[in-house]
Amino acid sequence: MSNDQLVIGVDYGTDSVRSIIVNAITGQELASSVFLYPRWKKGLYCNAAQNQFRQHPLDYVEGLEHTIKSCIEQAGGQAIAGQVKAIAVDTTGSTPVAVNAQGVPLALTPGYEENPDTMFVLWKDHTSVKEAAEINEHATKFDTNYLQYVGGIYSSEWFWAKLLRTLRVNESIRKDVYSWVEHCDWIPFLLTGGTDVREMKRGRCSAGHKGLWAAEYGGLPPDEFFSTLDPLLKGFTERLYKDTYTSDEAAGTLSAEWAQRLGLNTGVVIGVGAFDAHMGAVGGQIEPYHLSKVMGTSTCDILVAPNRDMQGKLVAGICGQVDGSVIPGMAGLEAGQSAFGDSYAWFKNLISWPLQFVENAEEKPRIENKIIAELSKKAAELPLDEKAELSVDWLNGRRTPDANQLLKSAITGLSLGSDAPRVFRAIAESTCFGAKAIVERFNNEGVPVKGLIGIGGVAKKSPYIMQMMADILQMPIRIHQFEHTCALGAAMFAATAAGIYPKVEDAMAAMGGGFDATYTPDDSRTALYEKRYKKYKELAGFIEYQTAK
Repeated sequence: MSNDQLVIGVDYGTDSVRSIIVNAITGQELASSVFLYPRWKKGLYCNAAQNQFRQHPLDYVEGLEHTIKSCIEQAGGQAIAGQVKAIAVDTTGSTPVAVNAQGVPLALTPGYEENPDTMFVLWKDHTSVKEAAEINEHATKFDTNYLQYVGGIYSSEWFWAKLLRTLRVNESIRKDVYSWVEHCDWIPFLLTGGTDVREMKRGRCSAGHKGLWAAEYGGLPPDEFFSTLDPLLKGFTERLYKDTYTSDEAAGTLSAEWAQRLGLNTGVVIGVGAFDAHMGAVGGQIEPYHLSKVMGTSTCDILVAPNRDMQGKLVAGICGQVDGSVIPGMAGLEAGQSAFGDSYAWFKNLISWPLQFVENAEEKPRIENKIIAELSKKAAELPLDEKAELSVDWLNGRRTPDANQLLKSAITGLSLGSDAPRVFRAIAESTCFGAKAIVERFNNEGVPVKGLIGIGGVAKKSPYIMQMMADILQMPIRIHQFEHTCALGAAMFAATAAGIYPKVEDAMAAMGGGFDATYTPDDSRTALYEKRYKKYKELAGFIEYQTAK
Protein backbone atom coordinates (compact mmCIF):
# COMPACT_ATOMS: atom_id res chain seq x y z
CA MET A 1 0.00 0.00 0.00
CA SER A 2 1.20 3.53 -0.79
CA ASN A 3 1.41 6.25 1.82
CA ASP A 4 -0.95 8.63 0.04
CA GLN A 5 -4.32 7.12 0.93
CA LEU A 6 -6.24 9.83 2.71
CA VAL A 7 -9.76 9.63 4.10
CA ILE A 8 -12.15 12.20 5.51
CA GLY A 9 -14.32 11.69 8.59
CA VAL A 10 -17.25 14.06 9.15
CA ASP A 11 -18.83 14.27 12.60
CA TYR A 12 -22.10 16.16 13.02
CA GLY A 13 -22.61 17.09 16.67
CA THR A 14 -25.36 19.00 18.41
CA ASP A 15 -23.75 22.44 18.07
CA SER A 16 -21.29 22.02 15.21
CA VAL A 17 -19.86 19.80 12.50
CA ARG A 18 -16.22 18.73 12.45
CA SER A 19 -14.28 17.23 9.57
CA ILE A 20 -10.82 15.67 9.68
CA ILE A 21 -8.40 14.33 7.08
CA VAL A 22 -6.51 11.25 8.21
CA ASN A 23 -3.76 9.20 6.62
CA ALA A 24 -5.43 5.80 6.44
CA ILE A 25 -2.10 3.99 6.64
CA THR A 26 -0.61 5.70 9.70
CA GLY A 27 -3.70 7.14 11.42
CA GLN A 28 -2.08 10.58 11.45
CA GLU A 29 -4.49 13.50 11.47
CA LEU A 30 -3.46 15.97 8.78
CA ALA A 31 -6.14 18.59 9.30
CA SER A 32 -9.34 19.36 11.18
CA SER A 33 -12.00 22.04 10.89
CA VAL A 34 -15.07 22.98 12.94
CA PHE A 35 -18.16 24.88 11.80
CA LEU A 36 -20.69 26.19 14.34
CA TYR A 37 -24.24 26.05 13.02
CA PRO A 38 -25.15 29.75 12.63
CA ARG A 39 -28.94 29.37 12.78
CA TRP A 40 -28.75 26.98 15.72
CA LYS A 41 -26.40 29.33 17.56
CA LYS A 42 -29.03 32.08 17.28
CA GLY A 43 -31.64 29.73 18.77
CA LEU A 44 -33.77 29.81 15.63
CA TYR A 45 -36.62 27.31 15.26
CA CYS A 46 -36.21 26.13 18.88
CA ASN A 47 -38.30 26.52 22.02
CA ALA A 48 -36.60 24.98 25.04
CA ALA A 49 -39.68 25.51 27.24
CA GLN A 50 -41.63 23.23 24.89
CA ASN A 51 -38.69 20.83 24.35
CA GLN A 52 -38.62 21.79 20.67
CA PHE A 53 -35.18 21.63 19.05
CA ARG A 54 -34.94 21.89 15.27
CA GLN A 55 -31.98 22.41 12.93
CA HIS A 56 -32.08 23.84 9.43
CA PRO A 57 -30.54 21.66 6.69
CA LEU A 58 -28.59 24.67 5.44
CA ASP A 59 -26.57 24.62 8.68
CA TYR A 60 -25.54 21.07 7.77
CA VAL A 61 -24.83 21.77 4.09
CA GLU A 62 -22.85 24.93 4.71
CA GLY A 63 -20.86 23.20 7.46
CA LEU A 64 -20.11 20.19 5.26
CA GLU A 65 -18.67 22.31 2.47
CA HIS A 66 -16.79 24.69 4.77
CA THR A 67 -15.07 22.08 6.92
CA ILE A 68 -14.02 19.73 4.11
CA LYS A 69 -12.64 22.56 1.98
CA SER A 70 -10.84 23.97 5.02
CA CYS A 71 -9.27 20.58 5.75
CA ILE A 72 -8.09 20.14 2.19
CA GLU A 73 -6.54 23.60 2.21
CA GLN A 74 -4.76 22.92 5.52
CA ALA A 75 -3.44 19.57 4.33
CA GLY A 76 -1.94 20.89 1.10
CA GLY A 77 -4.71 22.07 -1.18
CA GLN A 78 -5.05 20.65 -4.67
CA ALA A 79 -1.71 18.90 -4.28
CA ILE A 80 -3.35 16.34 -1.98
CA ALA A 81 -6.93 16.45 -3.23
CA GLY A 82 -6.33 13.51 -5.56
CA GLN A 83 -5.13 11.39 -2.66
CA VAL A 84 -8.52 11.51 -0.86
CA LYS A 85 -10.08 8.09 -1.33
CA ALA A 86 -13.24 8.19 0.76
CA ILE A 87 -15.56 10.18 3.02
CA ALA A 88 -17.79 8.79 5.78
CA VAL A 89 -20.24 10.63 8.00
CA ASP A 90 -21.70 10.27 11.47
CA THR A 91 -24.47 12.41 12.96
CA THR A 92 -26.57 12.81 16.07
CA GLY A 93 -29.69 10.69 16.18
CA SER A 94 -32.43 10.09 15.99
CA THR A 95 -32.52 13.35 13.98
CA PRO A 96 -34.97 12.81 11.09
CA VAL A 97 -36.50 15.15 8.50
CA ALA A 98 -39.47 15.23 6.13
CA VAL A 99 -38.40 14.92 2.46
CA ASN A 100 -40.08 14.87 -0.93
CA ALA A 101 -39.81 12.02 -3.43
CA GLN A 102 -36.47 13.35 -4.63
CA GLY A 103 -35.07 13.16 -1.11
CA VAL A 104 -34.95 16.93 -0.63
CA PRO A 105 -35.84 18.17 2.89
CA LEU A 106 -39.02 20.21 2.71
CA ALA A 107 -37.24 23.11 4.41
CA LEU A 108 -35.22 23.47 1.20
CA THR A 109 -38.35 23.78 -0.94
CA PRO A 110 -40.43 26.92 -1.63
CA GLY A 111 -42.83 27.91 1.11
CA TYR A 112 -41.24 25.85 3.86
CA GLU A 113 -37.95 27.69 4.40
CA GLU A 114 -38.88 28.97 7.87
CA ASN A 115 -41.20 26.17 9.02
CA PRO A 116 -39.67 24.28 11.98
CA ASP A 117 -41.73 21.16 11.23
CA THR A 118 -39.93 20.78 7.88
CA MET A 119 -36.49 20.86 9.49
CA PHE A 120 -34.42 18.17 11.13
CA VAL A 121 -35.97 17.18 14.47
CA LEU A 122 -32.91 17.03 16.70
CA TRP A 123 -32.36 14.01 18.96
CA LYS A 124 -33.09 16.07 22.08
CA ASP A 125 -36.49 17.26 20.78
CA HIS A 126 -39.11 15.73 23.09
CA THR A 127 -42.26 17.21 21.57
CA SER A 128 -43.49 13.71 20.66
CA VAL A 129 -43.77 12.29 24.19
CA LYS A 130 -47.48 11.61 23.66
CA GLU A 131 -46.82 9.75 20.40
CA ALA A 132 -44.11 7.61 21.99
CA ALA A 133 -46.50 6.61 24.78
CA GLU A 134 -49.09 5.64 22.18
CA ILE A 135 -46.56 3.48 20.33
CA ASN A 136 -45.67 1.69 23.56
CA GLU A 137 -49.30 0.99 24.41
CA HIS A 138 -50.15 0.00 20.83
CA ALA A 139 -47.30 -2.50 20.65
CA THR A 140 -48.89 -4.61 23.40
CA LYS A 141 -51.78 -5.48 21.06
CA PHE A 142 -49.64 -7.59 18.69
CA ASP A 143 -48.42 -11.17 18.99
CA THR A 144 -45.00 -10.09 17.71
CA ASN A 145 -43.18 -7.73 20.07
CA TYR A 146 -41.95 -5.11 17.63
CA LEU A 147 -40.17 -3.26 20.44
CA GLN A 148 -38.07 -6.20 21.56
CA TYR A 149 -34.88 -4.99 19.86
CA VAL A 150 -35.14 -1.42 21.21
CA GLY A 151 -35.25 -2.38 24.87
CA GLY A 152 -39.03 -2.80 25.02
CA ILE A 153 -39.76 0.94 25.33
CA TYR A 154 -40.07 3.38 22.44
CA SER A 155 -38.75 6.90 23.05
CA SER A 156 -39.89 10.36 22.01
CA GLU A 157 -36.32 10.91 20.83
CA TRP A 158 -36.84 8.43 18.00
CA PHE A 159 -37.90 8.13 14.38
CA TRP A 160 -41.57 7.02 14.39
CA ALA A 161 -42.74 9.15 17.31
CA LYS A 162 -41.33 12.25 15.63
CA LEU A 163 -42.88 11.37 12.28
CA LEU A 164 -46.32 10.80 13.78
CA ARG A 165 -46.29 14.10 15.66
CA THR A 166 -45.13 16.01 12.58
CA LEU A 167 -47.97 14.56 10.51
CA ARG A 168 -50.50 15.37 13.20
CA VAL A 169 -49.57 18.99 13.80
CA ASN A 170 -48.96 20.15 10.24
CA GLU A 171 -51.62 19.43 7.63
CA SER A 172 -49.70 20.98 4.73
CA ILE A 173 -46.74 18.71 5.35
CA ARG A 174 -49.00 15.68 5.07
CA LYS A 175 -49.63 16.57 1.44
CA ASP A 176 -46.01 17.24 0.50
CA VAL A 177 -43.97 14.76 2.55
CA TYR A 178 -43.04 11.57 0.74
CA SER A 179 -40.63 9.98 3.17
CA TRP A 180 -38.87 10.44 6.51
CA VAL A 181 -35.07 10.34 6.58
CA GLU A 182 -32.38 10.25 9.27
CA HIS A 183 -29.65 12.89 9.14
CA CYS A 184 -26.95 10.19 8.91
CA ASP A 185 -28.63 8.76 5.80
CA TRP A 186 -29.33 12.08 4.12
CA ILE A 187 -25.76 13.43 4.04
CA PRO A 188 -24.32 10.43 2.08
CA PHE A 189 -27.36 10.67 -0.24
CA LEU A 190 -26.59 14.37 -0.75
CA LEU A 191 -22.90 13.76 -1.46
CA THR A 192 -23.64 11.01 -3.97
CA GLY A 193 -26.13 13.18 -5.86
CA GLY A 194 -29.20 11.10 -5.05
CA THR A 195 -32.45 12.16 -6.71
CA ASP A 196 -34.80 9.32 -5.74
CA VAL A 197 -35.34 8.71 -2.03
CA ARG A 198 -36.35 5.11 -2.75
CA GLU A 199 -32.75 4.44 -3.80
CA MET A 200 -31.24 5.88 -0.63
CA LYS A 201 -29.06 3.39 1.25
CA ARG A 202 -30.35 3.42 4.81
CA GLY A 203 -27.85 2.61 7.53
CA ARG A 204 -28.31 -0.44 9.73
CA CYS A 205 -27.41 1.66 12.77
CA SER A 206 -30.22 4.21 12.57
CA ALA A 207 -32.78 1.76 11.18
CA GLY A 208 -32.22 -0.84 13.89
CA HIS A 209 -31.84 1.38 16.94
CA LYS A 210 -34.53 3.98 16.17
CA GLY A 211 -36.62 2.82 13.20
CA LEU A 212 -37.76 -0.63 14.45
CA TRP A 213 -36.01 -2.42 11.58
CA ALA A 214 -34.99 -6.00 12.38
CA ALA A 215 -33.86 -8.84 10.15
CA GLU A 216 -35.78 -11.24 12.39
CA TYR A 217 -39.11 -10.00 11.04
CA GLY A 218 -38.01 -9.15 7.53
CA GLY A 219 -37.42 -5.43 7.88
CA LEU A 220 -39.80 -2.86 9.33
CA PRO A 221 -42.98 -3.87 11.15
CA PRO A 222 -45.91 -4.34 8.74
CA ASP A 223 -48.08 -1.47 7.60
CA GLU A 224 -50.87 -2.80 9.84
CA PHE A 225 -48.81 -1.97 12.92
CA PHE A 226 -48.58 1.69 11.95
CA SER A 227 -51.88 2.25 10.15
CA THR A 228 -53.86 0.92 13.12
CA LEU A 229 -51.88 3.21 15.40
CA ASP A 230 -52.90 6.20 13.30
CA PRO A 231 -54.25 6.23 9.71
CA LEU A 232 -51.83 9.08 8.96
CA LEU A 233 -49.06 6.46 8.90
CA LYS A 234 -50.80 4.22 6.39
CA GLY A 235 -48.51 3.33 3.50
CA PHE A 236 -45.38 4.91 5.00
CA THR A 237 -43.44 1.67 5.23
CA GLU A 238 -43.70 1.32 1.44
CA ARG A 239 -41.95 4.68 1.06
CA LEU A 240 -39.19 3.85 3.51
CA TYR A 241 -37.00 0.76 3.17
CA LYS A 242 -36.70 -2.96 3.57
CA ASP A 243 -32.95 -3.48 3.28
CA THR A 244 -30.29 -1.79 5.41
CA TYR A 245 -26.53 -1.48 5.10
CA THR A 246 -23.66 -1.56 7.56
CA SER A 247 -21.21 1.33 7.56
CA ASP A 248 -18.32 -0.64 6.12
CA GLU A 249 -20.22 -0.52 2.81
CA ALA A 250 -20.24 2.23 0.18
CA ALA A 251 -23.32 4.37 -0.39
CA GLY A 252 -21.86 5.40 -3.76
CA THR A 253 -19.27 7.85 -5.04
CA LEU A 254 -19.02 11.63 -4.93
CA SER A 255 -21.33 13.38 -7.39
CA ALA A 256 -19.99 15.73 -10.04
CA GLU A 257 -21.62 18.70 -8.30
CA TRP A 258 -20.06 17.95 -4.93
CA ALA A 259 -16.73 17.02 -6.45
CA GLN A 260 -16.61 20.51 -7.94
CA ARG A 261 -17.78 22.18 -4.74
CA LEU A 262 -15.16 20.40 -2.63
CA GLY A 263 -12.30 20.28 -5.11
CA LEU A 264 -12.21 16.48 -5.13
CA ASN A 265 -12.76 13.88 -7.85
CA THR A 266 -15.81 11.76 -8.57
CA GLY A 267 -14.00 8.55 -7.65
CA VAL A 268 -14.14 9.38 -3.92
CA VAL A 269 -16.13 6.66 -2.15
CA ILE A 270 -18.94 7.78 0.18
CA GLY A 271 -19.62 5.39 3.05
CA VAL A 272 -22.99 4.47 4.54
CA GLY A 273 -23.72 6.75 7.50
CA ALA A 274 -24.29 5.96 11.17
CA PHE A 275 -24.83 7.70 14.50
CA ASP A 276 -21.98 9.57 16.15
CA ALA A 277 -21.59 7.37 19.22
CA HIS A 278 -21.48 4.17 17.17
CA MET A 279 -18.72 5.45 14.91
CA GLY A 280 -17.13 7.11 17.93
CA ALA A 281 -16.93 3.74 19.65
CA VAL A 282 -14.93 2.45 16.70
CA GLY A 283 -12.72 5.55 16.74
CA GLY A 284 -12.18 4.90 20.45
CA GLN A 285 -11.07 1.32 19.70
CA ILE A 286 -13.95 -0.43 21.40
CA GLU A 287 -13.48 -4.00 22.66
CA PRO A 288 -16.15 -6.64 23.35
CA TYR A 289 -17.89 -6.04 26.70
CA HIS A 290 -16.12 -2.71 27.27
CA LEU A 291 -18.63 0.14 27.50
CA SER A 292 -17.67 3.02 25.25
CA LYS A 293 -19.06 6.22 26.75
CA VAL A 294 -19.32 9.16 24.37
CA MET A 295 -19.67 12.02 26.85
CA GLY A 296 -20.86 15.32 25.47
CA THR A 297 -24.15 17.20 25.83
CA SER A 298 -25.70 13.79 26.49
CA THR A 299 -24.03 10.41 26.74
CA CYS A 300 -24.37 7.55 24.35
CA ASP A 301 -23.01 4.30 25.74
CA ILE A 302 -22.07 1.58 23.28
CA LEU A 303 -21.20 -2.05 23.97
CA VAL A 304 -20.40 -4.75 21.41
CA ALA A 305 -20.69 -8.49 21.96
CA PRO A 306 -20.19 -11.47 19.65
CA ASN A 307 -23.53 -12.51 18.13
CA ARG A 308 -23.11 -16.04 19.46
CA ASP A 309 -23.08 -14.68 23.03
CA MET A 310 -26.32 -12.77 22.52
CA GLN A 311 -28.45 -15.69 21.38
CA GLY A 312 -31.64 -15.55 23.43
CA LYS A 313 -30.61 -12.37 25.27
CA LEU A 314 -32.63 -9.17 25.02
CA VAL A 315 -31.54 -6.39 27.36
CA ALA A 316 -34.59 -4.54 28.66
CA GLY A 317 -34.79 -0.78 28.84
CA ILE A 318 -31.86 0.16 26.60
CA CYS A 319 -31.81 1.90 23.21
CA GLY A 320 -31.58 -1.27 21.21
CA GLN A 321 -29.35 -4.14 20.23
CA VAL A 322 -28.68 -4.47 16.53
CA ASP A 323 -26.50 -6.87 14.57
CA GLY A 324 -23.80 -4.85 12.82
CA SER A 325 -24.81 -1.42 14.06
CA VAL A 326 -21.26 -0.80 15.32
CA ILE A 327 -18.97 -3.58 14.08
CA PRO A 328 -20.29 -5.92 11.37
CA GLY A 329 -20.64 -9.43 12.77
CA MET A 330 -21.21 -8.26 16.33
CA ALA A 331 -24.27 -7.11 18.22
CA GLY A 332 -24.22 -3.42 19.01
CA LEU A 333 -25.99 -2.43 22.25
CA GLU A 334 -26.80 1.21 22.95
CA ALA A 335 -27.73 3.05 26.14
CA GLY A 336 -27.20 6.60 27.37
CA GLN A 337 -28.26 9.64 29.38
CA SER A 338 -30.40 12.41 27.90
CA ALA A 339 -28.44 15.11 29.70
CA PHE A 340 -24.80 14.93 30.75
CA GLY A 341 -22.73 17.94 29.69
CA ASP A 342 -26.07 19.70 29.24
CA SER A 343 -26.56 19.36 33.02
CA TYR A 344 -23.35 21.23 33.75
CA ALA A 345 -24.15 23.80 31.05
CA TRP A 346 -27.60 24.36 32.56
CA PHE A 347 -26.10 25.10 35.98
CA LYS A 348 -23.46 27.36 34.46
CA ASN A 349 -26.14 29.32 32.61
CA LEU A 350 -28.25 29.52 35.74
CA ILE A 351 -25.58 31.04 37.95
CA SER A 352 -24.13 33.24 35.22
CA TRP A 353 -27.47 34.89 34.47
CA PRO A 354 -26.40 38.23 36.04
CA LEU A 355 -23.57 38.47 33.51
CA GLN A 356 -26.08 39.69 30.95
CA PHE A 357 -25.79 43.04 32.71
CA VAL A 358 -21.99 43.19 32.25
CA GLU A 359 -21.35 45.96 29.76
CA ASN A 360 -17.80 44.92 28.88
CA ALA A 361 -18.29 42.66 25.83
CA GLU A 362 -14.89 41.01 26.30
CA GLU A 363 -15.25 40.37 30.02
CA LYS A 364 -18.47 38.32 29.86
CA PRO A 365 -17.20 35.37 27.75
CA ARG A 366 -13.92 35.34 29.67
CA ILE A 367 -15.80 34.80 32.92
CA GLU A 368 -18.29 32.32 31.45
CA ASN A 369 -15.50 30.15 30.03
CA LYS A 370 -13.93 29.79 33.48
CA ILE A 371 -17.05 28.86 35.44
CA ILE A 372 -17.10 25.07 34.97
CA ALA A 373 -13.35 24.74 35.54
CA GLU A 374 -13.50 26.78 38.74
CA LEU A 375 -16.58 24.92 39.99
CA SER A 376 -14.80 21.61 39.39
CA LYS A 377 -11.71 22.81 41.22
CA LYS A 378 -13.63 23.98 44.29
CA ALA A 379 -15.97 20.96 44.30
CA ALA A 380 -12.96 18.63 44.30
CA GLU A 381 -11.70 20.30 47.48
CA LEU A 382 -14.92 19.58 49.39
CA PRO A 383 -14.84 16.71 51.89
CA LEU A 384 -17.05 13.76 51.03
CA ASP A 385 -20.23 13.83 53.06
CA GLU A 386 -22.94 11.19 53.08
CA LYS A 387 -25.55 13.84 53.89
CA ALA A 388 -24.46 16.38 51.27
CA GLU A 389 -26.78 17.84 48.66
CA LEU A 390 -28.22 15.15 46.36
CA SER A 391 -29.48 15.41 42.79
CA VAL A 392 -31.16 13.32 40.09
CA ASP A 393 -29.82 13.63 36.54
CA TRP A 394 -33.10 13.89 34.61
CA LEU A 395 -32.92 17.51 33.45
CA ASN A 396 -33.89 16.32 29.96
CA GLY A 397 -35.76 13.18 30.97
CA ARG A 398 -34.33 9.67 31.19
CA ARG A 399 -32.97 7.80 28.21
CA THR A 400 -31.67 4.65 29.92
CA PRO A 401 -32.52 2.50 31.70
CA ASP A 402 -36.21 2.54 30.73
CA ALA A 403 -36.83 5.64 28.61
CA ASN A 404 -39.15 8.22 30.12
CA GLN A 405 -38.79 11.76 28.79
CA LEU A 406 -41.48 13.10 31.12
CA LEU A 407 -39.24 12.75 34.17
CA LYS A 408 -37.72 15.81 35.78
CA SER A 409 -34.62 16.50 37.81
CA ALA A 410 -34.44 17.40 41.49
CA ILE A 411 -31.94 18.67 44.03
CA THR A 412 -32.45 17.93 47.72
CA GLY A 413 -30.63 18.61 50.97
CA LEU A 414 -30.28 22.32 50.27
CA SER A 415 -29.50 24.70 53.12
CA LEU A 416 -28.12 28.19 53.56
CA GLY A 417 -24.69 26.59 53.35
CA SER A 418 -25.35 25.18 49.87
CA ASP A 419 -23.06 27.24 47.69
CA ALA A 420 -22.39 26.86 43.97
CA PRO A 421 -19.55 24.28 44.28
CA ARG A 422 -21.69 22.07 46.53
CA VAL A 423 -24.66 22.14 44.17
CA PHE A 424 -22.38 21.56 41.19
CA ARG A 425 -20.90 18.54 42.97
CA ALA A 426 -24.40 17.13 43.48
CA ILE A 427 -25.22 17.59 39.79
CA ALA A 428 -21.93 16.01 38.67
CA GLU A 429 -22.42 13.14 41.10
CA SER A 430 -25.93 12.52 39.77
CA THR A 431 -24.65 12.13 36.21
CA CYS A 432 -22.18 9.52 37.48
CA PHE A 433 -24.94 7.74 39.40
CA GLY A 434 -26.98 7.72 36.19
CA ALA A 435 -24.03 6.08 34.46
CA LYS A 436 -23.87 3.47 37.24
CA ALA A 437 -27.55 2.64 36.73
CA ILE A 438 -26.80 1.83 33.09
CA VAL A 439 -23.91 -0.46 33.99
CA GLU A 440 -26.12 -2.19 36.56
CA ARG A 441 -28.78 -2.84 33.93
CA PHE A 442 -26.31 -4.50 31.56
CA ASN A 443 -24.84 -6.63 34.35
CA ASN A 444 -28.24 -7.67 35.69
CA GLU A 445 -29.39 -8.68 32.19
CA GLY A 446 -26.44 -11.03 31.72
CA VAL A 447 -24.24 -8.77 29.60
CA PRO A 448 -21.23 -8.04 31.80
CA VAL A 449 -19.47 -4.69 31.56
CA LYS A 450 -15.77 -5.51 31.90
CA GLY A 451 -14.30 -2.06 31.38
CA LEU A 452 -15.00 1.55 30.43
CA ILE A 453 -13.68 3.68 27.56
CA GLY A 454 -14.23 7.42 27.78
CA ILE A 455 -14.43 9.60 24.69
CA GLY A 456 -15.89 13.01 23.92
CA GLY A 457 -15.48 16.51 25.28
CA VAL A 458 -16.24 15.83 28.94
CA ALA A 459 -13.94 12.79 29.01
CA LYS A 460 -11.04 14.83 27.65
CA LYS A 461 -11.61 18.05 29.58
CA SER A 462 -12.91 17.13 33.04
CA PRO A 463 -10.56 15.07 35.24
CA TYR A 464 -12.80 15.87 38.21
CA ILE A 465 -15.86 14.19 36.73
CA MET A 466 -13.89 11.29 35.26
CA GLN A 467 -12.29 10.49 38.62
CA MET A 468 -15.68 10.70 40.31
CA MET A 469 -17.13 8.33 37.72
CA ALA A 470 -14.31 5.82 38.23
CA ASP A 471 -14.91 5.99 41.98
CA ILE A 472 -18.69 5.56 41.69
CA LEU A 473 -18.62 2.82 39.03
CA GLN A 474 -15.71 1.10 40.82
CA MET A 475 -13.83 0.37 37.62
CA PRO A 476 -11.04 2.10 35.66
CA ILE A 477 -11.88 4.43 32.80
CA ARG A 478 -9.47 4.64 29.89
CA ILE A 479 -9.58 7.92 27.96
CA HIS A 480 -8.84 7.64 24.27
CA GLN A 481 -5.99 9.87 23.17
CA PHE A 482 -7.62 11.14 19.98
CA GLU A 483 -9.54 14.37 20.52
CA HIS A 484 -12.01 13.98 17.63
CA THR A 485 -12.88 10.35 18.23
CA CYS A 486 -16.22 10.27 16.42
CA ALA A 487 -14.69 11.84 13.33
CA LEU A 488 -11.82 9.34 13.55
CA GLY A 489 -14.32 6.49 13.66
CA ALA A 490 -15.97 7.89 10.54
CA ALA A 491 -12.55 8.02 8.89
CA MET A 492 -11.98 4.36 9.82
CA PHE A 493 -15.26 3.41 8.19
CA ALA A 494 -14.33 5.50 5.14
CA ALA A 495 -11.09 3.52 4.82
CA THR A 496 -13.02 0.27 5.05
CA ALA A 497 -15.71 1.31 2.56
CA ALA A 498 -12.96 2.29 0.11
CA GLY A 499 -11.35 -1.13 0.41
CA ILE A 500 -8.14 0.15 2.01
CA TYR A 501 -8.86 -2.34 4.81
CA PRO A 502 -10.96 -5.51 4.44
CA LYS A 503 -12.80 -4.99 7.73
CA VAL A 504 -13.26 -2.22 10.25
CA GLU A 505 -11.28 -4.05 12.94
CA ASP A 506 -8.21 -3.79 10.69
CA ALA A 507 -8.80 -0.06 10.26
CA MET A 508 -9.14 0.31 14.04
CA ALA A 509 -5.82 -1.47 14.62
CA ALA A 510 -3.96 0.55 12.01
CA MET A 511 -5.46 3.99 12.59
CA GLY A 512 -6.13 3.98 16.34
CA GLY A 513 -3.67 5.72 18.62
CA GLY A 514 -4.50 4.11 21.96
CA PHE A 515 -5.20 5.79 25.29
CA ASP A 516 -3.47 8.65 27.06
CA ALA A 517 -5.06 8.58 30.51
CA THR A 518 -6.61 6.11 32.93
CA TYR A 519 -8.68 7.01 35.99
CA THR A 520 -8.45 4.35 38.69
CA PRO A 521 -11.05 4.02 41.45
CA ASP A 522 -10.16 5.24 44.93
CA ASP A 523 -11.32 2.31 47.09
CA SER A 524 -11.48 4.52 50.17
CA ARG A 525 -14.55 6.22 48.68
CA THR A 526 -16.44 3.07 47.74
CA ALA A 527 -18.51 2.63 50.90
CA LEU A 528 -19.64 6.25 51.02
CA TYR A 529 -20.59 6.33 47.35
CA GLU A 530 -22.56 3.11 47.76
CA LYS A 531 -24.62 4.79 50.48
CA ARG A 532 -25.05 7.88 48.33
CA TYR A 533 -26.11 5.76 45.35
CA LYS A 534 -28.76 4.06 47.44
CA LYS A 535 -30.14 7.48 48.36
CA TYR A 536 -29.99 8.52 44.69
CA LYS A 537 -32.15 5.55 43.72
CA GLU A 538 -34.61 6.31 46.52
CA LEU A 539 -34.90 9.94 45.42
CA ALA A 540 -35.21 8.89 41.77
CA GLY A 541 -37.97 6.46 42.68
CA PHE A 542 -39.84 9.20 44.51
CA ILE A 543 -39.53 11.60 41.56
CA GLU A 544 -40.76 8.92 39.16
CA TYR A 545 -43.70 8.13 41.43
CA GLN A 546 -44.64 11.80 41.70
CA THR A 547 -44.37 12.25 37.93
CA ALA A 548 -46.74 9.34 37.31
CA LYS A 549 -49.46 10.70 39.65
